[in-house]
Amino acid sequence: MEGAARECKNHSHGPLRHHGHSWPNMHDDKDVLKEKDVLPLVEDYSSFDIVKATQYGILERCQELVEAGYDVRQPDRENVTLLHWAAINNRLDLTKFFISKGAVVDQLGGDLNSTPLHWAVRQGHLSMVILLLKFGADPTLIDGEGYSSLHLAVLFQHMPIIAYLIAKGQNVDTTDHNGQTPLMLSAHKVIGLEPTRFLLKFNPSIKAVDNIEKNTALHWAITAGNVSAVDVLLEAGSSLDIKNLKGHRPLDLAHQNKNRLIIHLLSEEEKTRARRTSRFLRSLEKNEFLFLIVSSLVLIWAIGYVVDLNSDSWLLKGSLLIFLSIVLSVFARIFIGFNKLKYFPVAFLLGSIFWISWTCFIYFLPNFSTTVSQLPFFFGIVGLLYYFYKTVRVDPGYIKCTEEEIKKNIINLAETASLDFRTFCTSCLVKKPLRSMHCHACNSCVARYDQHCIWTGQCIGVGNHSYFLLFLLFMTIVNIWGLYGTILYWSEHCTTTYQQDGAWTSFTQIVSCSPWVLYIFILICFHTSWATLLLVLQLYQITFLGLTSHERITLWRQNKHSKHPVSLRKTPYNHGCLQNIADFFQCRCFGMFKPNVTDWSKQYTLRFHSLKDQSTHSV
Repeated sequence: MEGAARECKNHSHGPLRHHGHSWPNMHDDKDVLKEKDVLPLVEDYSSFDIVKATQYGILERCQELVEAGYDVRQPDRENVTLLHWAAINNRLDLTKFFISKGAVVDQLGGDLNSTPLHWAVRQGHLSMVILLLKFGADPTLIDGEGYSSLHLAVLFQHMPIIAYLIAKGQNVDTTDHNGQTPLMLSAHKVIGLEPTRFLLKFNPSIKAVDNIEKNTALHWAITAGNVSAVDVLLEAGSSLDIKNLKGHRPLDLAHQNKNRLIIHLLSEEEKTRARRTSRFLRSLEKNEFLFLIVSSLVLIWAIGYVVDLNSDSWLLKGSLLIFLSIVLSVFARIFIGFNKLKYFPVAFLLGSIFWISWTCFIYFLPNFSTTVSQLPFFFGIVGLLYYFYKTVRVDPGYIKCTEEEIKKNIINLAETASLDFRTFCTSCLVKKPLRSMHCHACNSCVARYDQHCIWTGQCIGVGNHSYFLLFLLFMTIVNIWGLYGTILYWSEHCTTTYQQDGAWTSFTQIVSCSPWVLYIFILICFHTSWATLLLVLQLYQITFLGLTSHERITLWRQNKHSKHPVSLRKTPYNHGCLQNIADFFQCRCFGMFKPNVTDWSKQYTLRFHSLKDQSTHSV
C-alpha cells in the first residue's frame, strides 16, 4: 500500500508532472477528459518536449515530434513511456496515436514496474481502461508490488472499474504475489464497507486463504479491525472454523487483538449458527414471524386486560404493565431473532385488526339495529384482509437479471460512459429502469418504487401499488365504522353526556363504563390517523401529480435547494387527473380511456406525446 501511494506521488498527473506536482481529478469514472482541459498560460507550445506535450494532451505537437523521428517506445530517464503519461492523464486520442505508431500497450515502467493499464486504474480512468483493453492490454499482469489491475481497482476503491474488469472476464479470485485475493485485500487494506460488500456481489470464494499467513478474508478483516467488513463477511457466510498458519480461528484472532465489537459480532454469529444445527431451534427460527404475531396478540390483549381490571389503583396497573413488558421482551429475545423484529409493526397491525374486529363484533354490532348499517364492517374486514394479503404476497416489481445479463449491462454502460449510480445499482448489479429505486430493507431494486411500508413489511412498487391503495381504503372504512360504533356504544351504555356534565365528568364516566372500549378506541384512532393520511397522500399523488411518494419527496427536496424549482404538476408522468387514474389502475372504463401500458421494469427511456403539439420527447 505504501508503494502504491509512492507511485501516485511520484507520477502525478493532471497534467501529470514528476515529483509532487498537481494531479487531475481522481474521480472521472464517467467523464472523459478533453484533450486540452488543463493548459499552461502560454500560447506557443512549440518549445514543449514530447513528454510535456503528452501530459497536457497537445496532439499536434506530439504528432510533429513523432513525425520528426521520436520513437514512441522510448522511455524517459525514469523509465516511463509516453503511453504511461497518456494513460495516467486520460489522453484518449494520444493513446490511440501512440499505439498506432508502435507503442507497446503492456510495456513496464516507473518505480513500480507498472503497465499503462495499472496507471489508468490507479487514477480511476474507466474510459482509458476500456480503451487499453480494446488494444489488448493484459489485466492479469502484476506490477512491482505484485498487484494486478483488479487488485489496484480494489485498493483505490474504483467500483466501476472493478465491475468492468470482472464483467470482461477477470477472475474475481485472482491472487497477488502473496496469494491474496481482491476480497482479502479489500478486507485488510480498505477500512469500511466498500468495496468488500461490492466484491461479494460477484460470488468470490470466502474460504480461500493466502499463501503466507493462511488467512481467509475474515481473518484479514479482523486483523485490520475492519468492523464493517467483518459484518458483511459474516452475513455472506464466512467460516468461523478455518484456522490460519498459527492455528487461530477468527474468534481466537479477535480475542488476541482485543477488539470487543468484533468479538461480540463473532460470538453472536456463533450462537446463531449453533441454533441452526438444532432441529428444535431451527423449527423455532422458521416460526419466528408466527411467534411475533402471537406476541403482539398477547401484548395488545394483556394491556387491555390490565387497564380493564376492577382495581382503582393505577400504581398496580402500571406495575403490571412494566412486568408484562419485561416478560415479553425476554420472550422476544429468546424466541425471535433480531432480523425478524423489523416486522413488529406488521405483527402489531395484525394483532390490532384482530382485537378491533373482536370488539366491534362483541360490543358494537348489537347496537346497530339494521343489517345495512352492519355491512360496512363485514365488507371492510374482508376487503382489508384480502388486499393486505395481496400487497404482501404480490411481487412489487423486483428487477431481476441473470449473471450473463448483468455482465452485458456493465460492459454496455461502461463503454457508453454511463456506468454511474444514476443508471447502475451497485448493490443489485443491474441497470436501473426509470422510476426504480434500490430498497435497502428488501435489498433489491423495485420498479416504479413508491416506498417501503413498515405496516406491510413490503416494498410498494408497480406490482402491488394498486393493492396497497385499496388496502388503505378498506383500512380507513373499518376504522371509521369502528369510531362510529364506539360513540354509539358510549351513548347506549354510559349514563352521562358531554352536554349535561362537562368534559371531565363525561371522560371519567367513559373510563369507568368500559376501559377496554376506551383502549380499543385509542387503537382505532391511531390506525385511522396514519391510514387516512397515507390514503389521502396516495390519492393526491396518483390523481393530480402522477408521481410516486419517492418521486414527490425527491422533487420537493431538490426544489428546496434549487434556484429554479420544478413544479410537481409539470412532470413527464402527469397526464391529467382522469388519464392518471386510468394509467394507474389500467382501466378503460368501457372504452372511454386508453391507458398507457408501460413495463416499468424494463423502461430506460420515456417517450410521451404532448397534448398540445403531439410532438415526441425523450426523457
